[in-house]
Amino acid sequence: MKNYVLTVFSKTGEKLLDEAFPAKNDDEAKVIGQKKLAEEGYSEYTHRCVTEDARLVLFHR
Repeated sequence: MKNYVLTVFSKTGEKLLDEAFPAKNDDEAKVIGQKKLAEEGYSEYTHRCVTEDARLVLFHR
């Protein structure tokens, strides 16, 4: 399992969410990240999900 970090930003640049979670691979991390965004109501906010070594898995602006 790898660790991933999901971060959500407001339009002013404030962090609204900064949460780490484990996933088996990048595809699973993307699904988990999208689910968390939907649950929290942040799907349309600027967000990113990155791996431990800072590779981008999910991004929306």
